[in-house]
Amino acid sequence: MLTNAQVTAVVPTTDLARARDFYENTLGLQDSGTSLPGSEVVYRCGNGTTLQVYERPSAGDAQHTLATWEVPDVRAEVEDLRSRGVRFEEYDFPEFKTEDGIATTGDFQAAWFRDPDGNILCIHS
Repeated sequence: MLTNAQVTAVVPTTDLARARDFYENTLGLQDSGTSLPGSEVVYRCGNGTTLQVYERPSAGDAQHTLATWEVPDVRAEVEDLRSRGVRFEEYDFPEFKTEDGIATTGDFQAAWFRDPDGNILCIHS
């Protein structure tokens, strides 16, 4: 059953070298060393999860979140990522609005940003 299976988020890029710079140097992810047949890299994330970034002719077309990381302190993570050059999205929707890049609903917080291809990524509590 898939209930107990690990899952991998998959994100496209048009320039793997540029994407690697962002994911490794800006976000601080580590290459898992997994050998793959194409132009792609797999990053280790928490609790055995992974993020796979692969090269293709087009990327950044999705208008939804492709990957999200659960973090203990969204505000601290936003501040750290901003210091590394990450720009956070501002949203004003009927169901939620961001303030200083962070949407808060009760105890839940989330903040969205884009990679160099325009793929939407998120951190949340």
